[in-house]
Order: sequence, then structure tokens, then C-alpha cells
Amino acid sequence: MYKIIRKQVLNPTVTLMEVDAPLIAKKAEPGQFVILRVDEDGERIPLTVADFDREKGTITIIFQIVGATTEKLNHLNEGEFIHDFVGPLGTPSHTEGLKKVAVVGGGVGCAIAYPIAKKLHNNGCEVHSIVGFRNKDLVILEDEFKAASNVMKMMTDDGSYGEKGLVTDALKSLIDAGNQYDEVIAIGPLVMMKFVCKLTKEYGIKTVVSMNPIMIDGTGMCGGCRLTVGGETKFACVDGPDFDGHLVDFDEALERGAMYKEFETAKREEVCNLYKGVR
Repeated sequence: MYKIIRKQVLNPTVTLMEVDAPLIAKKAEPGQFVILRVDEDGERIPLTVADFDREKGTITIIFQIVGATTEKLNHLNEGEFIHDFVGPLGTPSHTEGLKKVAVVGGGVGCAIAYPIAKKLHNNGCEVHSIVGFRNKDLVILEDEFKAASNVMKMMTDDGSYGEKGLVTDALKSLIDAGNQYDEVIAIGPLVMMKFVCKLTKEYGIKTVVSMNPIMIDGTGMCGGCRLTVGGETKFACVDGPDFDGHLVDFDEALERGAMYKEFETAKREEVCNLYKGVR
């Protein structure tokens, strides 16, 4: 059982939890993830390590309420417990030796992008962060990104906060201004990552993306998280989640990622109605 030390609502659909998990905190690195079960009968879901504190022995997770399990998880409060919390899993993001990097985060993907930006910044790398949201009400981790960035661009689709436009608009502007990046790291919705990679390919800039396909066991055994990268089958849980974005088959990933959307929505509504009846 893993105790929830802190819970914070970041926006109407995104929640932060700091969880007491000293053994995981001891080994966790940016880019890795955990798999949890809310209760004994719950499904396994992967969540990225959004931050960690080795001294306190805590792991921070940030999740969007999209399905039944994230709805159940969101109903837990400080002092309550998560039944299973396993990790760290996956391969850590490569951050060593990079001198100047653009980190591009979209929506809740910013929760994954932030710890990478933070480590790069702590390593002495010049970090240019570009974060994008649909509107001002959905903005998360703004102060954290500012602290970890030499340059930060805040973008919103509707212009309600920061600059109006897409993250690709800001990235193109920075590149055209003469910034030469060792690497671009893009994390967010698949469509966003696809178009970031399309842009950077024109400029010949290496681009790494963090993939989040359907995942069950986290060890490569189930095959649910398979992707096509450079014409080969890869498994996000053990080969990734980071991959060369110019080699990822995004169209296939988009098609597979949409397979269970209707089921997710239906199960979440069931859980919502259940909690309404209880509380």
C-alpha cells in the first residue's frame, strides 16, 4: 500500500499526487513510469514519473481523468492509499552531453516534459521550453517550467494566455531566429508530436518523442504497447518510451490509440454514477 502524501488539482481534469514510494524514488529518472492499481480488483495503468524526491522518498504523478481508473484514483485523498505502485519502468530519457535543447510539451504531456527539462537545466544545458494548451484554464506547471528554462514560450490555441498559436509556430520562430538545437524533445498528443517531427525533419534537427500507447504489464510480454519505428516493431514499455520521432509511424499509433475511446468513456461514466450514488 502506498500513501498519498499530497494531492493538488491542477485544472478541472488534471490532478497531481505525491506518493510515498522510497524504493522507487531512489532509482527513478526522467522519462520513466510506474504502473499502479487503485485497488485489489483494479486495472493496471501506466503513469509517467512527473517528479521525484529521493530524500523524502516520494514520487509525483500527474494524471488526466479520462477513464474509469483515473476517475477512481481521483477520488482518493491525502492520507489514503494506492494498492499497487510498481516502478521505475522504461528507459530513462537521454540527457547527458546535450548543450542546447528545445523541450516541447502539449497539454498533460507537459507533466512528462517537465522532469526532462528540469534535469537538462540542472546539467547546465540551455533549455528552451515551449508549452501549449487549448486555453488558459488548462495551463499546468507554468512556474516549474519557468524555473527550468532559459527561454519559455507559452502558447494557447485561443490566445487566452501567452501567445496565440500552436507549439510548432513557436518552435519554427525560435529556429528561424538562429537557434541551433542539439535536439528537440516533444511530448504531448500524438498529432502534436507528429507535426513537430514534420517541422524538425525539414530543418534536420534530431527529435525525440515520448510514446504512450496502450500498455498492460510494462515488461514487454503482453505486446499491447507495440509501435512501428523505422519499419520495426518496438515495445514502448521496454524499448522506450522515448523514440526517434522521425522514424515513428504516427498514423498507425493514432489508429491504435483510438481503439478503446468509446469503452473508456462508457466505463468512466459508470464509475462517475457509482460515486454519485455513494456520496
